[in-house]
Amino acid sequence: MYSFSLVQWVFKSVSYPNQRPSISHFLFSILKCLQQDPDVETDVAWLLRTAFPFTVKLCATQGERGTCWDMGPPPPEAPQTLTPQRKELNLTMEWLMVVFVGLLLVSQVRSEEVPYEHLISQIQACPKECHCPPSFPNAVYCDNKGLKLIPAIPPYTWYLYLQNNLIDVLSADALRNATQLRWINLNRNKITNEGLEADALKGMSNLVHLYMEDNLLSSIPSPLPAKLEQLRLSRNRISKIPPGVFSGMDRLTLLDLQGNKLQDDAVTEVNLKGLNNLIQINLAKNQLNTMPLGLPPTTTQIFLDNNNIEKIPAEYFKGLPKVVSLRLNRNKLANGGIPKNVFNLSSILDLQLSHNQLTEIPVISSGLEHLHLDHNKIKSVNSSDICPPGTLEDYLDEKSPRLRYLRLDGNEIKPPIPRELMMCFRLLRAIVI
Repeated sequence: MYSFSLVQWVFKSVSYPNQRPSISHFLFSILKCLQQDPDVETDVAWLLRTAFPFTVKLCATQGERGTCWDMGPPPPEAPQTLTPQRKELNLTMEWLMVVFVGLLLVSQVRSEEVPYEHLISQIQACPKECHCPPSFPNAVYCDNKGLKLIPAIPPYTWYLYLQNNLIDVLSADALRNATQLRWINLNRNKITNEGLEADALKGMSNLVHLYMEDNLLSSIPSPLPAKLEQLRLSRNRISKIPPGVFSGMDRLTLLDLQGNKLQDDAVTEVNLKGLNNLIQINLAKNQLNTMPLGLPPTTTQIFLDNNNIEKIPAEYFKGLPKVVSLRLNRNKLANGGIPKNVFNLSSILDLQLSHNQLTEIPVISSGLEHLHLDHNKIKSVNSSDICPPGTLEDYLDEKSPRLRYLRLDGNEIKPPIPRELMMCFRLLRAIVI
């Protein structure tokens, strides 16, 4: 077994100053090949000399025996005789080289995006309270530092981590130079709307991800960056959504507002206007009594767990043709509040109605794959009610039910499971009862 004592390399060019860890891992992968066949040093040396466009010194030891290779220009030709084991090693090396070349190409693109002199100035301008790793120079780590104010952020910062501090003011001055920010994490601070200076966020014209979870916000910040794609504001004290706050936010696809104090009058079509491409909305753990109005037709995931919803309007999903996942766990839904075919949607794959007050299984679509009905008041399972019409006759129909997972535990149902139920849902892989 070889032990690896030294790996050194010297670049002929400074084009790849930040790729040394990746090359290190690559070289160690090569050395590990020696464990399989200790007699292939010659081939390994030749392959490495052929592979690398820079000087590499690679040493490995086995007990008292040591071998080092100084990788210079490639020899004129390869060894002529290769054993099957060596051929296999060559094939492994070829695949490793494909991966390695890919890494170099990525690094070259990256170096073209951010000039080398900018990276140097970025590291030199790193705030003393923060950490700016040379291997990831576009990121500034200021998390878990007990900061009360945001330090001056270098101009070429893309990713800024400020979570777990005591920041109560989001200053426009501190972020004035950070116009290239794409991602900022301000989770678990003490930021209020009063401490949010005017235009502090709007100036981040390239911001894509904004994390401000576990703060003290009472309203959604405004104005927001126009290129924002994900806005995460869970576990604040938000009770207001200002009208027009999402105007021009065509790129926003994820809105997370769980764990706030939103009521029905705050979640309206007027307040949500502008979310033309929204995909996921999370309104769990709020104070809603009715289904939220004004969701755009692009919405595919709706999370409404832990509210006080008692009723779903019969035509509620008519304007939501792309809903794939609907979560209504821990509400106050009873059979009287669920119209017969309200969940019979061709698009829906995941329906969760756990911890409600249902006594019967609602009508579902044949395309549904996951159904959660645990911890209700259901006493029996009637296959004629839950199984879509005609399914038992069309045993090999491609449109037969797709249900794969069913939870019925925490009800008043007693085994055995009706045979007709298993015949209906032939793709069922797990049932909890």
